[in-house]
Amino acid sequence: MQAPPEQLGSFYLGAVYDLENGKRTETPVNYDARDLVTHAVCVGMTGSGKTGLCIGLLEEAAIDRVPALLIDPKGDITNLLLQFPELRPEDFEPWINADDARRKDKSVEEFAASTAETWRNGLADWGINGERMKLLAEQTQYTIFTPGSEMGTPLNIMGSLVAPKLDWATESEAIRERIGGTVAALLGLADVSADPVRSREGILLANIFEHFWQQGEDLDLEKLIAAITNPPVKKMGAFEVDVFFPPKDRFNLAMSFNTLLASPKFQSWLMGEPLDVDKLFYTAEGKPRHSILYIAHLSDSERMFIVTLLLENLITWMRKQSGTTSLRALLYFDEVFGYFPPTAEPSSKRPLLTLLKQGRAFGLGVVLVTQNPVDIDYKGLTNAGTWFIGKLQAERDKERVLAGLKGALTAAGKSEATDFSTLITRLGNRVFLMHNVNDAAPTIFHTRWAMSYLRGPLTLPQVRTLVGKPETTPAHVTPAAAVLPPAEPAQALPAPAPARQASAAPAGFLATQPTVSPEVTQTYLPCVIDDGVAARLAGKRAGVQVSVKDVQLLYDVGLLGAAAVRFVDPKRAIDEQVDMLLLAQGGRQMTGLDWGRAERLAFSSNQLASAPEAISGDQGPFFAEIPEGLANAKTISAIAKDLTDWLYYNSQLDLTVHPDLGIFRRPGEDERAFAIRLQQAARERRDAEVDKLHAKAEKEIQRVVEKIAKEQQGLAQDQAKAQAKQTEQWVNIAESALNFFTGRSTRRAVSSATSKFNQAQQAALGVEESKQAIARLQEEQQKLSEQLQADIAAITERWNQVAAALTTEQLKPRRTDVDVRATALAWAPVWQVRYDDGRGERVTSVPAYTKAEA
Repeated sequence: MQAPPEQLGSFYLGAVYDLENGKRTETPVNYDARDLVTHAVCVGMTGSGKTGLCIGLLEEAAIDRVPALLIDPKGDITNLLLQFPELRPEDFEPWINADDARRKDKSVEEFAASTAETWRNGLADWGINGERMKLLAEQTQYTIFTPGSEMGTPLNIMGSLVAPKLDWATESEAIRERIGGTVAALLGLADVSADPVRSREGILLANIFEHFWQQGEDLDLEKLIAAITNPPVKKMGAFEVDVFFPPKDRFNLAMSFNTLLASPKFQSWLMGEPLDVDKLFYTAEGKPRHSILYIAHLSDSERMFIVTLLLENLITWMRKQSGTTSLRALLYFDEVFGYFPPTAEPSSKRPLLTLLKQGRAFGLGVVLVTQNPVDIDYKGLTNAGTWFIGKLQAERDKERVLAGLKGALTAAGKSEATDFSTLITRLGNRVFLMHNVNDAAPTIFHTRWAMSYLRGPLTLPQVRTLVGKPETTPAHVTPAAAVLPPAEPAQALPAPAPARQASAAPAGFLATQPTVSPEVTQTYLPCVIDDGVAARLAGKRAGVQVSVKDVQLLYDVGLLGAAAVRFVDPKRAIDEQVDMLLLAQGGRQMTGLDWGRAERLAFSSNQLASAPEAISGDQGPFFAEIPEGLANAKTISAIAKDLTDWLYYNSQLDLTVHPDLGIFRRPGEDERAFAIRLQQAARERRDAEVDKLHAKAEKEIQRVVEKIAKEQQGLAQDQAKAQAKQTEQWVNIAESALNFFTGRSTRRAVSSATSKFNQAQQAALGVEESKQAIARLQEEQQKLSEQLQADIAAITERWNQVAAALTTEQLKPRRTDVDVRATALAWAPVWQVRYDDGRGERVTSVPAYTKAEA
């Protein structure tokens, strides 16, 4: 058939299958990647084609550049790395099962040739060519992690004990959930039979984690064991800790964990890449990653331990993400049996249910796969929006699927219009029923041919062969020598300081600089203050007159990171690069290095020295011992990747912003210049607002003025009318008086006089009403003018206080804008001053590479 056109976000899973005629049609089945944010369940018996379907789904996700965490309890998903775009027999030959060849009565070579031909024909039948297979190989990086083993890529589980980067004030519930899961996993790994929630063992461990994590402090097993024997909290509920959990019993619990720590086998759990979900999803360059967690070699308790820790870390990562309706990442669980049961409560169940309930809001899709639907919790089934149902073995499996489908339909607000029972019964090998809550009806389809060779489960030795030997230095790590001045030419070791008597060296320091591999770049921080300044500073610290006995130059060891972080905001036309040198020192133990506590150095890389400071006599220099593993180029490269992630999550460019004005203090702009610019902008805004206010108020005032003018015009008319009426009234009165004296009739005259009087009174009343109306309007005009002035004063006052409205916004870098240019073993000079302050001899240390105290 013809494969559908390549379209990102659309997964090519197969073709519609005609159940009535028992044959595949030519209509391709494309699955919208966004539908996976509502999760999926795939069920089917052995031989149903379940693995082929899921491998095809994961291949499509890889082409679509969707990162994924793949939990592989059996070893089937490792087949994703068996991709042979050229489809040559010699590519298949190392992975041919000799027993399969023998059953076919063929040699391994012959069987490899026939397998290559089968794969070539199968892919061609589905319209898949070599170009699409090359695209699959290019888009995503595959890594097989083998916790507890070095056969693949080891996974350092101690990263799971690192304090989560969440705000305790707002995320305390989420952190406590993670603590609960971590405690349950640890108890299971140590084979301690105790309820992780109600037992005193679980409560003690939870309190220890909460104490340290609330303060942002990381834990490791050694620190945990010490905290068990000497708890940092003094009370458990109403009882003293020694009453609640006596010291002897706590010692036994500590011994259980110490047995783990002391076991040579357990040391492999402390090696390799950290259990960091972001790194499992993306490479240092930001390329999507499909990280396969191979756990087939582990015991049940070890599997539960690593799965629980992974899920808890995934929840923490998820809650840091922004909301989205697109598919951001996948969690794929190849065989969920025992991890999400319907009745029991293993430590993995709660985080899995949390991911199913909350993952869709963050674009995290969860795919659960099982042979037996009865092994999955009912709540998990109803949370799945997509069902891939293959051939089932037992009737109870079908009943469980039907019950789950009914629940999913109810949750989606749909009615059960399809006879799922009949459809499921008629399914054959590689034929699946897909029920998607986003589709109008279910789809019966035949799965396409997998591009990866489905060889079957791989053993640990086969995994080792598949991944090959890891490179000593990852290609993406910039050699430190490219940025930092080398101690000597690249092939040579730095010149050690002259040997002296060991007795002259202070405790914990060596008279001769330790030798390290030529692959490790070393650098020296500059010595900017001399012994005299150091002695004066020591006296200044003491606050009294001191007698200096001895001043020695010590070189402490640390890790130097040279990085550039770029901050870009196109809307504000910001493109700022910040160069920095960070010195991280962890004492004698560099495990779990926290770049958050690193010192930001005030000088640039070109000020670094290529050799230690040359001084005479017994002053040194003396050198600290290098922490175990730090003199290894691979370790330093790994720490460099940690620095990249730390800078990405923790770097920010603070912008002083006035939200209303929309202006901000540009990087490098001095405070004075910004204040002037801010004041000018405030003035312009104030004037604009006053103009707008004036325009509005003037309209109202003008309306009143016009009314006053109209009323005044009316008043003039009323006054003229009143004057005329009054004149008529007096004339009429005189006429009436004359008639009275001449003897003429007065009845008509009296009536006329009365009428004229009334008219005069009415005219006078009109004049008074006009005067009152004018007075009211003039008062209204005055109030409007006063209100205008008050509003202008308020605007002026508000913009005079413009600085009070300033806020700070953080501009975060993009991952591609974090460039760790180099990491190197760093020697930091410190003056050790021994003096007498009159009460006895004291010792203090003064950093020689900074003038901060001088």
